[in-house]
Amino acid sequence: MAIISSKAKVNEILERELKVVGRSVHIRFYPMVVERGEGPYLYDISGKKYLDFNASWAVANVGYGHPKIVEAVVNTYKKLTALSFTTFSNEIIVELAEKLVEIAPGGFGKKVLFGHSGSDANDGVAKMLPFYKKRPRIVSFIGSYHGQTMGSYSLSGHKAQSRLIGLPNVVKVPYPYGYRCPFKGIEEQSECEEACIDFLENYILRTIAPPDTISGLIVEPIQSDGGDVVPTSHFLRELKRICEENDFLLVVDEVKVGMGRTGKMFAVEHSNVEPDVLVLGKPLASGLPLSAVILPAEIADAPEVSHLFTLAPHPASAMAALKTIEVILEEKLVENAAIVGEYLLKELMKLKDVHEMVGDVRGKGLIAGIEIVKSKKTKEPGTRETAKIVYRAWELGLLTAYTGIHSNVIELTPPLIIGKEHVDQAIEILDQAIGDIEKGRVPDEIVKRFTGW
Repeated sequence: MAIISSKAKVNEILERELKVVGRSVHIRFYPMVVERGEGPYLYDISGKKYLDFNASWAVANVGYGHPKIVEAVVNTYKKLTALSFTTFSNEIIVELAEKLVEIAPGGFGKKVLFGHSGSDANDGVAKMLPFYKKRPRIVSFIGSYHGQTMGSYSLSGHKAQSRLIGLPNVVKVPYPYGYRCPFKGIEEQSECEEACIDFLENYILRTIAPPDTISGLIVEPIQSDGGDVVPTSHFLRELKRICEENDFLLVVDEVKVGMGRTGKMFAVEHSNVEPDVLVLGKPLASGLPLSAVILPAEIADAPEVSHLFTLAPHPASAMAALKTIEVILEEKLVENAAIVGEYLLKELMKLKDVHEMVGDVRGKGLIAGIEIVKSKKTKEPGTRETAKIVYRAWELGLLTAYTGIHSNVIELTPPLIIGKEHVDQAIEILDQAIGDIEKGRVPDEIVKRFTGW
């Protein structure tokens, strides 16, 4: 029997995939076929170990294969392989809803709606808020990413979702991206926030979107796929004020940044703001499909039969979520995210000091963005350079990805279990990868097939 090299095997699998799987379901940054994960590491089919600073897009908050979660999920699935919660109740699912109501910010009467993903969770927002408030419009932000179903797609303002026309009732306004403020002449984050708030309050609400036509405003407390943009706590407080004064609902999308990532259980807590609606997904069940919308009881109860899914939530997913929350609290991963995240940001700032390509560094807890530019002076986005850095880092054993409206922000969202030694390893690799690209050691052709989004 012929022995096939690991590289040949990877190419074979990717070619097989290309023949039978539509390209619209993925974004790729390097040719990797994953076999297994353990802690903060992924292993490819050759057995090579990679330090994962992507965590499957911030899904693996507690790392891969946590034994407490795996055991609980397997035991649950053995007892009940399928259940339609639309018709039958289940104590595990009820217990999860109780836990989410308990830990979510807000002292009002809350209920939970479950789904499979952040996309369908935000789709529920798109459906239910206009119905409840009897007002058709929802305000969202340019650069936002809320999902891929038509409702959540329509709420989104990311360039990757500009090819299809969404629902007409969404009004998109600028997000305060201080490094590239949409209002010319402004370079400070706080000043950009004031300009964006003023534009929303004194222009949009007085012209094309009168308050009595708006049911809600949806915002990411950190705009991750838009470029890991981190507003000050003042921004969310101002949005809350506008919502209260005009009688529409504040929806905070924490699908990506929730569950401890920012150094708080929920990122909105940094602003001491109580959202009217909180949306959770990705890391909630440590990789099993599950999302949750936590919202006022009166909205959750009407209309009936408006946000149900045959297999959501599965008891195994609910058990995974319960154990994930338990692990986060018992292992003090929120605190770890704050401590190690501060160290990560400090070390990334050193890269900014020594590399002309690193235009900006920003983050909170264990989500960070490295904005790559052709020149610090011009701030011209280094889109191709970013793709090369991510590719080269992969070759060196570090998994990252890039985001942003210019596709030039390297995003770091490692598992919350990492320590400073993992940060040191990642920084060393990033430093070498950026240096290699600055020296022209990675040709354009090598990343032509892997251009992400």
